Amino acid sequence: MRFHWKDIKSKIKSLRSLKVRLFLLLLLVGLIPSWYMQYGILENYENRAVSVRTSEVQAQLKIIANHLLIYNYLRDPSSPVINAELEQLSNLYGGRVLIMSENLKVVKDTYSISEGKTIISEEVVKCFHGESMSNYDRDLGYIEMTIPISETVETGKAGETKEVVRGAMLISISCDTIQMTMEILRNKANILLLIMMLIIFGGALLLVNFMIKPLEKVTVSINEVAEGFSDKAISVPDYAETVHIIDAFNKLLGRMKILDDSRQEFVSNVSHELKTPITSMKVLADSLLGQEDVPVELYREFMEDIAAEIDRENKIITDLLALVKVDKKVTDMNVTEVNMNDLTEVILKRLRPIARKRDIELIFESIRPVKATVDEVKISLVLSNLVENAVKYNKENGWVKVVLDADHQYFTLTVSDSGVGIPEEALDHIYERFYRVDKSHSREIGGTGLGLAITRSAVLMHRGSIQVESVPEEGTSFIVKIPLTYKASSFHREEA
Repeated sequence: MRFHWKDIKSKIKSLRSLKVRLFLLLLLVGLIPSWYMQYGILENYENRAVSVRTSEVQAQLKIIANHLLIYNYLRDPSSPVINAELEQLSNLYGGRVLIMSENLKVVKDTYSISEGKTIISEEVVKCFHGESMSNYDRDLGYIEMTIPISETVETGKAGETKEVVRGAMLISISCDTIQMTMEILRNKANILLLIMMLIIFGGALLLVNFMIKPLEKVTVSINEVAEGFSDKAISVPDYAETVHIIDAFNKLLGRMKILDDSRQEFVSNVSHELKTPITSMKVLADSLLGQEDVPVELYREFMEDIAAEIDRENKIITDLLALVKVDKKVTDMNVTEVNMNDLTEVILKRLRPIARKRDIELIFESIRPVKATVDEVKISLVLSNLVENAVKYNKENGWVKVVLDADHQYFTLTVSDSGVGIPEEALDHIYERFYRVDKSHSREIGGTGLGLAITRSAVLMHRGSIQVESVPEEGTSFIVKIPLTYKASSFHREEA
């Protein structure tokens, strides 16, 4: 069994791109947090190391600042003890120390470059106002600090003191050890990140394959059905999502099987129905040809039988053409405003001669005038088939009643008869093509089994409904309900 699967195949092809997108997503989800974690750890270490180094140096500078005041170093920078401390501090941290007096002149420079010079800067001015400052220059790898040299003096009031800034210390210390440690940590972190990338890459690949595998199974199964290698229901119960997809697909597959079986049955029925009259004519013709001096009466009888079979063949072909017409798309609808009362009168007038032959009374009851926008030809088929069937399958001296009514949205045609009725087990099959409740009786009255199929298709094209109520040996009623105003929309017809 082969179907048209263009839409499904296009979605199946998109699974590859879905796999790639899912893989990249998982890779990014794994790598971005890893990279941020690496960056955060290194950044935190650097800030912590700089903070510790700054606190350590500031503590030593405050001690030296007290020594500077004790030894009166700002006025006499010749103290070997203080100079030794400053040199030791400079060598220990690989930096430079400057001591400035109140007049902003440098009294000591461990690099012996700026002694005797005046330095005015924002940092120095703030330092002389009692503010300590520190700044880490990551590019140059130095920490620059200013420490005020201050002492506590009495204000002259009892018990009151104040801090007086006598000088300032400026120091820049090297951060080579911090940066070397950072470089070592960065290299190790890069190695760890590379290892994590490989692990995440492999994990993402395995996870994607695990997640996509059920969909690939579905793809393979659908392709097998699409190519005609299988028509069995598929089952991939890996995830709840695939179960839902498979259920929907299996329902579609079941529907397609039903349609395919119906199509095959229809072709078989058409072949049988068309072949039967031909076979009968062939037998009759062979009988005539096989006899010599055939009596005129027998010849005439056989020719009448052949003519009847030809009429029967023509009736089948006519009904098949009518069925093809009503099975076309809604765009073929020729919708106009029709007076349903007049149309019903015309159809009943045409069928009354057929009804009189069996002494059947045709009754038309119009509840109110009805005008509707419909396809007049197709609605005529609906009414003609229902009334003609009611006459054919009726009892002698019976009746057929047509009632026309309407509300503000729909008009209703009810065709009732006093006929033989329809068995309850047959009600679900009466709209099937070539289906007959009583095949022998249908053959006698010339039925093809297509009338109700044509009727139902025409009603559905108008987006209406048809219902049947029947009691065996008492009669049957068909109720057709169709919108007064036709609305163009997609017509989803049931295929043969």
